[in-house]
Amino acid sequence: MTDTTSQAGALPAPRIRLHDGHEIPQLGVGVYQVPPPDTAENVETALRIGYRHVDGAQMYENETGVGEGLRRSGVPREDVFLTSKLANGAHRPDDARAAFDRTLEQLGTDHVDLFLVHWPLPTRYDGDFLSTWRVLEELRDSGRARSIGVSNFQVEHLEVLARAGASMPVVNQVECHPYFLNDDVRSWCREHDVVVEAWSPIAQGGVLDDPVVRDVADALGRTPAQVVLRWHLQSGHVVFPKSVTPSRLEENGALFDFELDESQMARISDLDKGEDGRTGPNPDDFDYVG
Repeated sequence: MTDTTSQAGALPAPRIRLHDGHEIPQLGVGVYQVPPPDTAENVETALRIGYRHVDGAQMYENETGVGEGLRRSGVPREDVFLTSKLANGAHRPDDARAAFDRTLEQLGTDHVDLFLVHWPLPTRYDGDFLSTWRVLEELRDSGRARSIGVSNFQVEHLEVLARAGASMPVVNQVECHPYFLNDDVRSWCREHDVVVEAWSPIAQGGVLDDPVVRDVADALGRTPAQVVLRWHLQSGHVVFPKSVTPSRLEENGALFDFELDESQMARISDLDKGEDGRTGPNPDDFDYVG
């Protein structure tokens, strides 16, 4: 379900209703790899342009800058959807609780709108991410995390939660782009009313020179990046491209006055390379803790 209403000054980004009743803006700005000294300015600029969704994480090590950028922007806290993710080194329950407390302190807020398990890490912690998830359920029940979800969870990881009778995550943030549709995960999520958030939405820039993408962009008088981001929106994904350049932030937000037709959507989806299109780590064996 989407709602195209927005606050004054915000981009006209649709809001998707999550299965817990909360709503998430479908377009946001990501702060992955934004240097900590630059984060406050980046977030402030994005919010002034009209973004109302910031996707961060403990492991990005720039949450203090995210909070500072929010305060500098003058945008009320209640108008901004803030996401953070649990650090891989903090999966044990007491560590997870302490890490979450630090996130709220660094952001300078009494809650986040969405908190995720960043990676399942099935080869670490004896493969136990269920006890970690139970901590997130505690945080949600306390109101300090309005919604909870996961990131990089494969179908078998999601099934662990389902078999345990745990709450279903409201979102699963996974690598997804025209070269890697991640269809098994997306299909499971659709079936269980879990919203897909797409990271690496333009395949680290790899799809922007694709002849099909360029042909569609030329036909619409748009940039390749705008076409791919629009493809994500029409596919129902939440997307948060990263940029530290104000002009690029503005370009990435100019997605709501055009549409791709069915043929154009299909042509872009047909670029899928399956597992060969993956640009990031495979969650089945990724075990970085940091």
